Amino acid sequence: MKRFVVSVVLAGAGAVSLATSPSQAKPPEPGTDIPSSAGAKISSTPPEAPQPSCPSGMVEVEGEYCPVVEQFCVRQVDPKHPERDRCAEFAPTGRCLGTPVHRRFCIDRYEWPNQAGVKPVVGVDWNEANRQCTAAGKRLCGDSEWTLACEGQERLPYPYGYTRNAEACNIDKPYIMPDDNKWANPKTRPEEITRLDQRDPSGFRESCISPYGVNDMTGNVDEWVMNEKGKEKEKPYVSGLKGGYWGPVRDRCRPMTTDHNQWHTGYQIGFRCCEDVPTAPAQAAPSPAAPPAAAPTAPPAPGI
Repeated sequence: MKRFVVSVVLAGAGAVSLATSPSQAKPPEPGTDIPSSAGAKISSTPPEAPQPSCPSGMVEVEGEYCPVVEQFCVRQVDPKHPERDRCAEFAPTGRCLGTPVHRRFCIDRYEWPNQAGVKPVVGVDWNEANRQCTAAGKRLCGDSEWTLACEGQERLPYPYGYTRNAEACNIDKPYIMPDDNKWANPKTRPEEITRLDQRDPSGFRESCISPYGVNDMTGNVDEWVMNEKGKEKEKPYVSGLKGGYWGPVRDRCRPMTTDHNQWHTGYQIGFRCCEDVPTAPAQAAPSPAAPPAAAPTAPPAPGI
């Protein structure tokens, strides 16, 4: 009876010989190199994904913030009222007119309380927003951080592009006149908020997302930020507002309202938090190599 040896070539893995009888297998010739992977099992476990730099629920933002950008509105929402500064369409962003500043930080993905499907908090002043961020181990975002997270490296006027879109984000809903007396009375304020409320739950509009992946940065609710050039006791105040709210206002990335002090509140005002990117834990220093074991000492010869 004849016995056959079949050679199978595996692409990218070399050649493997299969014999019909164990007696046919031959040991390698002396001096033959054996691959270090011979006999090793190929793991099906995917490589470990890198650990995120920011805590859960936050997005890492890193890039160059431009203090002054050329942006030209080519079509107004209401040409009869250009003072309202509601632009329907911008030309592509032009030059950076300032010196870019590098920024790297973490920012909440959603407006506070930073939970998808939950309506953001409103009716808080700047001081309370700052306290809540601090209690969570975070801080209010600086205005340059907030702007970069909204517009991206492309420096877009809206987080989704150059053309205003009331379907993309929660903007341009009809204005409802507030009742100042009900707002001023703590007992009737909740009822007044309910009457005026036109918020979306956080993350409700999938298209309202910035180039960095941060949700609801324009529209929905105004957001308190730290005005990095603001003052404590006079305008422009340290308490800035960014992003606009659900009403017919500017609702874009660059503008900031700076004429409300730290105690101002509003039925449409909320916030989100930022924090510095956590420092990676230091790697443990490698253990010093153990000294080589001493060679055993031969016993002395008899009579010595």
